[in-house]
Amino acid sequence: MDSAWKFVISSLTSFTFLLTLSVAQDALYHTCVESNGNFSKNSTYESNLNSLISTFSSNITANDFGFYNISSGQSPDAANGIALCRGDVNSDTCLGCIHNATTELRNRCPNQTEAIIWYDLCMFRYTNRSIFGVMEIEPFHHLPSLNDVVWDTETFNQTMNALLDSLIVNASSGNSLGKFATGNVESIYALVHCTPDLTTIDCSSCLSQYVDVIPARCDRKQGCRVNGPSCNFRFETYSFYTITPADVPPPPTATPTPASPPPSSNPTSTEGNEHNSISGDVQLLERGGGGGKVGYDYSEENFQDENEARSHELPSIQLDILLAATNHFGGENKLGEGGFGPVYKGTLPDGKEIAVKRLSRTSGQGLLEFKNEVTLIARLQHRNLVRLLGCCLENNEKLLVYEYMPNKSLDVFLFDSNISLQLDWPKRLTIINGIARGILYLHEDSRLRIIHRDLKASNVLLDAEMNPKISDFGMARIFGGKQSEANTNRVVGTYGYMAPEYAMEGLFSVKSDVFSFGVLLLEIISAKKNNRFYLWERGESLLTFAWKLWSQGQGMELIDEHIVESCVATEVLKCIHIGLLCVQEDPADRPSMSQVIVMLASETITLPRPSEPAFSVGRFVPEQSQQPSTSDKLVFSNNEVTMSNVFPR
Repeated sequence: MDSAWKFVISSLTSFTFLLTLSVAQDALYHTCVESNGNFSKNSTYESNLNSLISTFSSNITANDFGFYNISSGQSPDAANGIALCRGDVNSDTCLGCIHNATTELRNRCPNQTEAIIWYDLCMFRYTNRSIFGVMEIEPFHHLPSLNDVVWDTETFNQTMNALLDSLIVNASSGNSLGKFATGNVESIYALVHCTPDLTTIDCSSCLSQYVDVIPARCDRKQGCRVNGPSCNFRFETYSFYTITPADVPPPPTATPTPASPPPSSNPTSTEGNEHNSISGDVQLLERGGGGGKVGYDYSEENFQDENEARSHELPSIQLDILLAATNHFGGENKLGEGGFGPVYKGTLPDGKEIAVKRLSRTSGQGLLEFKNEVTLIARLQHRNLVRLLGCCLENNEKLLVYEYMPNKSLDVFLFDSNISLQLDWPKRLTIINGIARGILYLHEDSRLRIIHRDLKASNVLLDAEMNPKISDFGMARIFGGKQSEANTNRVVGTYGYMAPEYAMEGLFSVKSDVFSFGVLLLEIISAKKNNRFYLWERGESLLTFAWKLWSQGQGMELIDEHIVESCVATEVLKCIHIGLLCVQEDPADRPSMSQVIVMLASETITLPRPSEPAFSVGRFVPEQSQQPSTSDKLVFSNNEVTMSNVFPR
């Protein structure tokens, strides 16, 4: 930042902070939640609510953590209340703020069953619902600064996002007494806070979802705050909280050098300058009651760059818990295995089902994939992306813990003729739309621009309601700023899904993922796998086969026989058309994912004519193999390798 602007900001700090304190006891915002209905005068609920308010106003005892949750009465007429004070205020100030909040909210919402009010220093809410330990996003209130950023917007956003990311990790890793963190970098001051009854995962998810509203609600502003029922954050270009020694930024250090991959016997296995670190990450800033860094054991030599790994930490789950959950990685719990290593189903003590990805000790491919997922997917929150719940690095074990998907992956249903009938056309269309929304989030709507690089049916997981969730971010790349494409001399991915410019030249972009989505869309419609389609079609790819049928007006001949009765012809033909647009040879001709979303949703849009797909990355099979025998099928079995060359990632 220019030194002159730093001086101006510094000069205004004292005045602005005093002004903030003078209005701190005025309510910022309140909501009478009409959707939960009203209570009747002299009802049992009103009596319980009045008792609750009385307790909060005069009978609660000050504690050092500023969090109170109290109930009055019995369900269904129980009144449940939560009060939370900002983590840097003293007990007397906290109790004074809560007293004002309870009195004011009762006056402002005289007969609403549920209500919430926010002050600068505290929050108070009540309802007849069970809310203790429950993460809720709505209703929320955002308040941007009136002033625009006066220094480079892109630099400001990168610095601010990196600061918030590290504070979220710090706060969410706190304990049941406090989940609060503050910090400052380059004259940007920030605070994040969760109600401490939330789990680590829920706290992180709550804050991350609110931070994601910044581009839409607080773009180019010097400051912004978002307050919700379960968490809140704020950033400003002046100090607005009580500074403690932990908030003083560390002295400048040299940017850490990304860890080198393990030695490889393949001299072409290096990938130039390709890396996945995020510019602008800062050290975690610890607070007394707000937890601290998760303690990892990086004793193994493969983790040469400890600083880089520690700057992207996840909630840590103890090894003994995961051993018990998976019956010591028993064979009966094994769900599958990939280049990374085996995946096991587990059940935590509270009954929650999980999937545990275990890095094989003999795997050269999985180490960088592990680090990539740790640094990347924890930052992403979307209903169509699989949730990474935590990780474990103990006793040389490297484990990633995900939400469990009871219906496994899309390929299990799609390419098994015995069970593909369970995927009727409405389900397939829902899956197509969900995958598209997930990729759109990665490309345009998340705080990071992510290129997945290995989108395929086996990397789309299905939850209990058959909703799709994109998984496996070990090969993903982060794009910064306005970057839209990059080169690599190490091509990774899966046969049949690679865009031609990536497979042949190592050039990848968001349009590479669009190509993979197009392949996947045609596979969902046809229930045929592109990277083994040549076994039946004289070396012809699914893509060129689909184009020929569509261009001859015979597109309906492509569809899986199991969806003939349930499909709507116009919808299927439109999806085939969109798929063919996505797999065109020239990336510039392919639509963006936002355009794909519009195409899928519109019933009247006129789609351009696609050009013929150039080729499909795969192997040619002689004509005599067009109808392979059983033995032929064994010889040409499906190649599930996830890389075009086998060497450590």
